[in-house]
Amino acid sequence: MSTKEILETRERAGDEGFEMRFPARNGATVDQDEEWCEVRLAAGWRRFRFHDYHAIYSIPGLYEQLFYDELKCDSPRTVCGLLSDQLEETDEDASDLRVLDVGAGNGMVGEELQSRGARTLVGVDIIEEAEMAAERDRPGVYDAYYTVDLTAMPGDVRRALRNRRLNTLVTVAALGFGDIPPLAFAEAFNLIADHGWVAFNIKDRFLEEEESGFSKLIRRMLEEGILEHRDETHYRHRVSVHGDPLHYVAMVAEKRDEVPREWVEPAVG
Repeated sequence: MSTKEILETRERAGDEGFEMRFPARNGATVDQDEEWCEVRLAAGWRRFRFHDYHAIYSIPGLYEQLFYDELKCDSPRTVCGLLSDQLEETDEDASDLRVLDVGAGNGMVGEELQSRGARTLVGVDIIEEAEMAAERDRPGVYDAYYTVDLTAMPGDVRRALRNRRLNTLVTVAALGFGDIPPLAFAEAFNLIADHGWVAFNIKDRFLEEEESGFSKLIRRMLEEGILEHRDETHYRHRVSVHGDPLHYVAMVAEKRDEVPREWVEPAVG
């Protein structure tokens, strides 16, 4: 099958951005974590799988155009908005938040939180290119940024994070496809002070499926009172390469206690 038959081109001229082409409807259907597009760069067309974040972050402006302009991602606004609503209901001030942004990427969530009044923001991501992109695209948003595997956190990083007395965990568009496994989420969760806030989103099916490691963890945390549910919303995270809505659940909760390590070790992998 020729390129012309399986690709749809979306053009942008000059300073308006990159020229992109996406799989057409008559092409093979793939799951969300296997979606891809092609982008015209100076050296020619290059294919990017959407979850190859290291490659996307390395090109200034590509992440924003792909996920926010083309695919209409609304998750930073939705998750941070849900958290802001809870702060308003409880008469708390966003300036008192000391946020750990897990899967921080190039800082779009941090920027959204900062615009809503958060003053202390720490970013964590496993991808070195993410930290480089955050420094390049949004300098000054984070007080600190760590490139680290949360499932194998060095002692000095753990101590540095604990010393920041973090009271809010936010993770957006990073759970459920293996990007952040249940153990990594639990490690980040345990860094947050008791009675702190937890705000995240996840594809709806990962909370609904009984065998999902993450759904098991969240269900048990709620049942055991480690996590106290405050609010949630079901919404369109973004559209697929074909324009179909991809639905997620955004949730805000309060941390009540730490997750025992033995709960998540069997769920890894």
